[in-house]
Amino acid sequence: MNASLIALGAKLRELRTRHELTQEEFAQVAGIGYKFYQQIETGKKKQIWLSTIERLASAYSLEAWELLSPDIPQNSKLAKKVPSSRVHR
Repeated sequence: MNASLIALGAKLRELRTRHELTQEEFAQVAGIGYKFYQQIETGKKKQIWLSTIERLASAYSLEAWELLSPDIPQNSKLAKKVPSSRVHR
């Protein structure tokens, strides 16, 4: 497994839990498929495009470099409202 993608997945999981979102909710905010996002977060994706990283970062109102930096960004905020789900109603 690619250590960089595993680290990215861990960072995404930390940001998602900080914002109290399920994987499905965040995937909707980011505009990507739930299963695709799940594979990224769990480190099962072997490679992802820069455009995907940009989309993930922008969902948290971040730049791609902030998401890829070694530290977890402290200034993240959701770029748009979370669609209602079975978990958060």
